Amino acid sequence: MPLEPVRRTSVATAVFEQLTAEVLSGRIAPGESLPAERELTEKLGVNRQAVREALQRLDQLGLVEIRHGESTRVLDFRQAGGPELLVWLLLAPNGDLDAGVVRSIFELRASVGADAARLCATRALPELVEQLDDVVLAMDGATGVELLTLSEQFWGLVIDGADNVAYRLLRNGLAKVYEPIRDNVAGLIGGELADVAGHRRVANAIARGQERGAEVAARRVLSQGAAAIATAMTEDQ
Repeated sequence: MPLEPVRRTSVATAVFEQLTAEVLSGRIAPGESLPAERELTEKLGVNRQAVREALQRLDQLGLVEIRHGESTRVLDFRQAGGPELLVWLLLAPNGDLDAGVVRSIFELRASVGADAARLCATRALPELVEQLDDVVLAMDGATGVELLTLSEQFWGLVIDGADNVAYRLLRNGLAKVYEPIRDNVAGLIGGELADVAGHRRVANAIARGQERGAEVAARRVLSQGAAAIATAMTEDQ
């Protein structure tokens, strides 16, 4: 008998997830109003506190606008939302990966990584440069998920060296987004991961303080993954 792990969640989280799915799927369009709290409690069979907590979370994500004394209005998440919504958008309503979202994630990853390399070339401390060299050495001979892990360490160090907290938080968010498909990512961007020489060029340019060289080298490496993802997503459609 096939079994699945039991997922424990709070009532408020369950309400939040249902409403989020309704908004992001477009079944409740931007500009429309959500049912009143009392109606939601009756339809969902939960208490009002759970509904209020769920609505607050929707508001924080930029999915709705809560106006006291008036109805809660659904917003256009493309105009009001943040990158944390990518986790929710990764899967299309039919349960398949959303090709456009996956492609967008890796295009953003390439752009952030390239600019972080540029900044790292002027801000990185000597010990971080040494760490980059160590990771590149470890990449030579690694394969599969191990190679992906080392590559993630490499770009994590680059972003640390860039000393840009916005890039660091954005990278953390992107890592959470593709965590559900992480095992597949190694195969999809295998060409990028195997480009150890390209990673070494990035590290060398950073060590020499060459901003432009580091940026160009990083973009060349990361663009391989973005292009591979775009091709794979197109073929799956």
